Amino acid sequence: MAKRSLDKDIKKAILEGRSMVEAIAKVDASEAETRRRIDHIFEMLMGYDRFKHITEEYAIKGAGDTTHCDIAIQLGHEEESKPEMFVECKKVNINLTQKHIGQAASYAINYGCEWVLLTNSRDWKLYHITFGQPPQTKLIESWNLLDDDPFVLAKKFEIISYKNVKNKGLDILWEKRNVLTANNMLKAILSEESIKLYQRRLKKATGVRISPEDIVGQFRHLLNEAALSEMDNIRISLPARQRRARTSEAPKGKSISIEQEVKAIPAEKQSQEQDNRKAR
Repeated sequence: MAKRSLDKDIKKAILEGRSMVEAIAKVDASEAETRRRIDHIFEMLMGYDRFKHITEEYAIKGAGDTTHCDIAIQLGHEEESKPEMFVECKKVNINLTQKHIGQAASYAINYGCEWVLLTNSRDWKLYHITFGQPPQTKLIESWNLLDDDPFVLAKKFEIISYKNVKNKGLDILWEKRNVLTANNMLKAILSEESIKLYQRRLKKATGVRISPEDIVGQFRHLLNEAALSEMDNIRISLPARQRRARTSEAPKGKSISIEQEVKAIPAEKQSQEQDNRKAR
């Protein structure tokens, strides 16, 4: 396996961010203190300008008093510009829950923003919001700054970096994830063309012909419960069975079936009787 390389400046920034979060976790820092560290990570590790791209000015009007979102990432400042992503920050030692994303998603929905980031500076969870009736929130990526490998962290933070967001990388990510759903993948895997390919490959590797039904059955054993429920909603078209021509002799290099062997015996006796008559 090729050794993974990581830019030394990126690695240094990741390790610096990790040390910073470990320090505030050790003293159980407040939410406000955690937020300041998160601001610094956005600037140091992801390339944002703290004064141009990070704002806390978005007001959220609810049933009670008006509140403000923790952080909004906004690259453009024209009148029609809207945030690229809302960030909900929690205290460093608070475990992130579904309740927290519900609160953050309501902020984003209010402004028509598709992306929400939930973090306590240790755990980072990126969600996409699909606007419908009702809107749906889906977890896209998650990572832990304290536990994950620096190489993995570099890839994860790159997703929400200034450069990637500016280049519409989040939209591209969603397009790919929306295509690579369990339903779409199972449709491709269990298509008639794919099943025929599995049959050919298995026959070539083992010399044994496997039926389409056995292949589909084995996939059921391999899938988890969630994927199985998706599979039940898919119409599976099995390849038609090929009829073999009945011959009195087995093809060269292939075994003869019991049925073929039984039919071959009378033919042999008949040929022998013809030879005996000629000899007379």
